[in-house]
Amino acid sequence: MNQDTTKPSATREDIRNVVIIAHVDHGKTTLVDCLLRQSGQYRATELQGERILDSNDLEKERGITILAKNIAIPYRGVKINLIDTPGHADFGGEVERVVKMADGCLVLVDAAEGPMPQTRFVLEKALQAGCKPIVVVNKVDRPDGRPHEALDEALELLADLGGEEQLDDIGYVYTSAKEGFATTDHTVRTDNMLPLLDLLVDHLPGPTIDPDSDFQMMVTTLDWSEYVGRIAVGRINAGTISMGQSFDLHCLNADDEPIKRKVKPSGLYLFDNLGRVAAESASAGDLVALEGLDDVEIGDTLTASGADNPLPRLKVDEPTLEMVFSVNSSPMAGREGKYVTTRQIKARLEKELERNVALRVRMIEGTEAYAVAGRGVLHLAILIETMRREGYELSVAKPQVVYKMIDGKKHEPFETLRVEVPTDVMGPVMELVGLRRGQLEEMKQRGEYSLLKFIIPSRGLIGLRTRLLNATRGTAIIHHRFESYRVVEGDVPRRANGVLVSMTGGKTMPFALYALQDRSDLFVPAGIEVYEGMIVGENAREGDMVVNPSREKKLTNMRASGSDENVILKPPRDMSLETALEYIEDDELVEVTPLSIRLRKMGLKESDRRRKGRNA
Repeated sequence: MNQDTTKPSATREDIRNVVIIAHVDHGKTTLVDCLLRQSGQYRATELQGERILDSNDLEKERGITILAKNIAIPYRGVKINLIDTPGHADFGGEVERVVKMADGCLVLVDAAEGPMPQTRFVLEKALQAGCKPIVVVNKVDRPDGRPHEALDEALELLADLGGEEQLDDIGYVYTSAKEGFATTDHTVRTDNMLPLLDLLVDHLPGPTIDPDSDFQMMVTTLDWSEYVGRIAVGRINAGTISMGQSFDLHCLNADDEPIKRKVKPSGLYLFDNLGRVAAESASAGDLVALEGLDDVEIGDTLTASGADNPLPRLKVDEPTLEMVFSVNSSPMAGREGKYVTTRQIKARLEKELERNVALRVRMIEGTEAYAVAGRGVLHLAILIETMRREGYELSVAKPQVVYKMIDGKKHEPFETLRVEVPTDVMGPVMELVGLRRGQLEEMKQRGEYSLLKFIIPSRGLIGLRTRLLNATRGTAIIHHRFESYRVVEGDVPRRANGVLVSMTGGKTMPFALYALQDRSDLFVPAGIEVYEGMIVGENAREGDMVVNPSREKKLTNMRASGSDENVILKPPRDMSLETALEYIEDDELVEVTPLSIRLRKMGLKESDRRRKGRNA
């Protein structure tokens, strides 16, 4: 008689590991704020301000989540581990790794907008990881909200992504994170978020564990401390861990070959409320942080000593956009930054690779520059902005898409572009996207707004956002997400206007700028220092124009009525880092320092640029 040798598995009922996934601006972080405030675990002074989990300066300034974060909320004797994730498609790498830690996912959709491109992307990743979903329709207090339709669209999306078997037992709730209530009937307002917490506990499963298996855990997040160095964060898949125990770390060597080495963590922590608490032991299903593991990387597996059961390494989607980072070589190099050498930039990029799994860095042969590839302009712009705030100076070239050879043909990335725009200004949107080889796939009406869905090459998206916002007077809402690689299409139109290039160094003078402003759009105010080859404005017509922004008015001992009036200058165009990166052409660079963002030509001297143009 054959005996069943399968080891028994059990479900932990005292814990829920839940990842919150949604499109950008649908209210994830505000919802977490609300749950924290109503959990009864904190004093009012501990929960100051809005978007408490957006702790990083850039997150607060931009109002978006960039890094995934963990918190724990106790409720009805159950510990709910909530993992907040970014909603922007450029930070999809953060989502792809943390869904591995969860058993359930809270799919958040806006009551007016419904599921958006990023909702599809993150829900697909969560279902692939085996997470059970619940749907939360947020912002039901919006005047233009349509909660029933938004819920139906979310369920349709779930069915499209292969989650039909989940539909019979799907949990859902309506919420307003801003007003602080959750309800099972959107027409009935309650006074707390308890229906949502009940749904998390009753509807989502606890982790399935095998108590008798050998220890196994994948590192999905890295934290850093000045005192203990790297901190490995992950979920225990099987077995138990105790302080003082030694383990095998399954990792890769310098040649990307799998190796195994002995490690012994110096600290073991469990997540509790907004922070972590020291623990003597932890078991399968727990999210833990381990201190004292040198050279640990995201995707490595920890197993019991002698147990050869590593998990498959973490895989994330490939980057689609690339920029070249090099040292700042302008005449103003080294004045404002602390770290200015190639060696320092290389070390900083290598450090970023440890935590940013969607990033790729390679040295360009024959140069001292690095090609840095990421998911989009925002993904790389956040890295550049972080580096400049840390004191780095560097030059960045125009973003280029990452091409692939598939079946002997050159392929490029295509993206799904969704534009929500007032119907009366829809024409310029269709024209601009069409010029950049975008193809209209779907058009819907929602009140006074039109919802347009396009397929467009990633090349066509570079610089398109600014043009769309200008053409629609800032009323367009624009979202895009990687769709697939397709055969390369024809050329995309380049920037229509040339630029004004300074022919000399010195300080900009009001007299010179006043003479230029009628035929150009200036980027610099009066009284700042410029150098030869620096871009100071946009020409009103095609082709670059070399100008002298430092020219002063010649002084005479004669005064004429009307000729000595005060000069009135228009405010210069404000160029943010993302705008500058999308604006430049192939022969231009963005010079980034802790205090300034400047645009310049690669060749600073006009004679060199002319010679290069003739040779080309």
